Amino acid sequence: MKKLTSTNKMILWVGILVQLLTIHSSKNATAQAPFEFKEDFDNFDPSRFRTKIPNSNTRIREGVLWTRGKTGGKYPPMVHLDLAPLKVETKDPEISFRFRFLQPGSLIWFFIDGDDGFGGVDHLLRVKLLPTGVQLQIDNHSLDPNHPQRLNKDRAADKVSGAYRLSQKLPKELIEIKPNQWHNVKVTFRNRKVTISVGGKMWTKTLQHACFNAEKHKLLWMQRGGDNGIEIDDIKITKASSLR
Repeated sequence: MKKLTSTNKMILWVGILVQLLTIHSSKNATAQAPFEFKEDFDNFDPSRFRTKIPNSNTRIREGVLWTRGKTGGKYPPMVHLDLAPLKVETKDPEISFRFRFLQPGSLIWFFIDGDDGFGGVDHLLRVKLLPTGVQLQIDNHSLDPNHPQRLNKDRAADKVSGAYRLSQKLPKELIEIKPNQWHNVKVTFRNRKVTISVGGKMWTKTLQHACFNAEKHKLLWMQRGGDNGIEIDDIKITKASSLR
C-alpha cells in the first residue's frame, strides 16, 4: 500500500475529528434535551397520578379525564399530579391542558404547589376557572403569625416549615367560558413571573412575585362539575422557553 501523503493524512484526520465532534454533539443534545410529560388519556397510565383513577368521581371516558358529582366531604372532587416522579422541569415549567364544562355553573380550581421558602410545600398559585371569568390567587408564606396578608387566622403554621400562608386574592376578570366547548389553559413560569392564558389570546395575565421562583412539586385540579361533569385532556408539562 502506498504511503499517505501529508495532504491525505490531514484530510483523514479532519474527517475523523468531524465524526467524533458529531457523535459528541449528538450525545450532548440527547443528554440536555428537556424532559417532557404528556397525557392525552388514550393509553392512560394511572401510576403517573397521585390520585387513584378510576374512582367514584373520576374515570377515563372516550379518551378524556371525566370528573363529576360530589365527594361527600368538604371539598369537590380532586385530581393530584405529583411532579417528582415525572422528571420534568419544576423551576420554570410550562403547563398546559384543555377542558370543557358539560353543564352551567361548573368550575375548575387549578392549584400549583411548590416550595414555601422555609422547607415545606404548599400552594403557590391558584387559577379559578368559572363560566363567567378567571380569578387568580397568589399564596406566599411567612414565619410571622401577625403578617397583614395572613387572612385565615384559623389556619395553623405548616407542620414541616412552620410557615403561615399569606393569600392575595385578585379580582375576578370577566370572560365567557362557554359550556360544551373546549378551552385551552397555559401557565408559564419564568423566574419570578408567571403568565396565565385561557383560550389563547382570549385572556392572558402576567403576575410577578418572589414566591414563583421556586421548585414546583404538585398540580391539583379541584372540580365542581355536577352530574354531567367536567372533561380534561392533553395535559403537557415542558421547560418554559427563554424569552428573546
